[in-house]
Amino acid sequence: MADVRVLIVDDQEPFRRAIAAVVSETEGFVVVASTSSGEEALLAVTRLRPSLVLMDVNLPGIDGIEATRQITRDADPPVVVLLSTYDREEFDIDGCGAASYLAKAAFGPELLTTAWDRRHRPEC
Repeated sequence: MADVRVLIVDDQEPFRRAIAAVVSETEGFVVVASTSSGEEALLAVTRLRPSLVLMDVNLPGIDGIEATRQITRDADPPVVVLLSTYDREEFDIDGCGAASYLAKAAFGPELLTTAWDRRHRPEC
C-alpha cells in the first residue's frame, strides 16, 4: 500500500515543523508539503494532489474552514482534518466537508492514524 500523502497547513512555523515530525514518524504517512495560508493550501492541493490535508482553522486570508469547503468541492478531494488550539464548539464547521476536528495539543501518531481510518465517516 502506498504512503498517505499529507499536506500541512498552518500559519505558525513551529507547529508546521512539529506536525511534520509526527507525520514523518508515523508509519504509512509522508509529508508532501506545508503551507501557511488557505490560499496556498488551495494551490498546493491542485498541484500536489495529497491524500490528506491537516488544516489549521485560524489562518490569515481564507481561513481553514473556508479553504476546506473549497477543497472538498472537487470531484475527488483529499481528506481534510481540521486542527486548532480552540474547542470545536467555538467554530461553525458543520457542513464544511472536514472528516474530523482534532485538538493540536492532543495530536500524535495515534490520532493521525485514527483520523485517517475514520475518513469515510465525517464528524463535522
